[in-house]
Amino acid sequence: MNEGLLYLAPMEGVVDWVLRDVLTSIGGIDRCVTEFIRVTDELVPKKVFYRYCPELKTNSRTRAGTPVFVQLLGGHPQPLAENAARAVELGACGIDINFGCPAKLVNKNDGGASLLQFPDRIYSILSTIRAAIPQAIPLTAKIRLGIDRPEMCIANAQAAQAAGVELLTVHCRTKKDMYKPPAFWEWIPKIKEKTNMRIVANGDIWTREDYLRCKEVTGCTDFMIGRGALGNPFIFRQARGESLTADWSRLKHLLPGFFDASALYKGEMFAQCRTKQWLEQMARRNPDAAETFQELKRETLPEIFRRKLGDAQTPAP
Repeated sequence: MNEGLLYLAPMEGVVDWVLRDVLTSIGGIDRCVTEFIRVTDELVPKKVFYRYCPELKTNSRTRAGTPVFVQLLGGHPQPLAENAARAVELGACGIDINFGCPAKLVNKNDGGASLLQFPDRIYSILSTIRAAIPQAIPLTAKIRLGIDRPEMCIANAQAAQAAGVELLTVHCRTKKDMYKPPAFWEWIPKIKEKTNMRIVANGDIWTREDYLRCKEVTGCTDFMIGRGALGNPFIFRQARGESLTADWSRLKHLLPGFFDASALYKGEMFAQCRTKQWLEQMARRNPDAAETFQELKRETLPEIFRRKLGDAQTPAP
């Protein structure tokens, strides 16, 4: 793998293939990961894999050529391994396993961050998957620091490495922390002291300055950005040193096409909800986006919403 990779985080209910397509077309993203596919005790139907990852039909890449890994979530080794093998058969270029989701419903059903208290189970899941897919297919995983004890990150990282994981993303918060700041980047050097696999730092990277500070604190070359990319889709290019601004004149032109693609995907009501969701994230860091969001957030008719969205592209006389 190349040095210095930047990853788009797989945010459930947010980063579907439409948003991946838009963001990777902007540039700067080296790899994406799908929203998690929930695995229980059966093979997931092929149509579900294609729904979460239509890129399987295009060599597991977005239209911009960015590789997309399929992410699975569950608590039982054999079903996860069988579904990982199915994803590979369908064309997945890599498999990622989610041990980081802090959602109550997910954790209640033996998935995501609930497994962070059991390094032996993490090892069993990952080693079983590793044996079930070709060695040429990368197996990666994502963890948090722990449930409420961040020191668990070391044992869990060691378990992942022993199982054959080649790259581990660490969201530098515990489950208890959810998403509140700060992210505790200082735990990554402690993990690196006890392992020798590649670590991706994740959490609280909102600006190029955050990226540089995270790089200094963690010693990492690889970084995953999630919410920061929603508010500023140009952050990946900025992190690489490009001097471009994320002003409203750039941001607003992304939204009509995103609405239209989302409407083709699941309908206009879905497109309206998703576009409002993205616009709200932009509004948190951009006053001009905030003004447009205030104008559109209560609009309930998709056709009027779309027209007003188009009007926002036209400069005032």
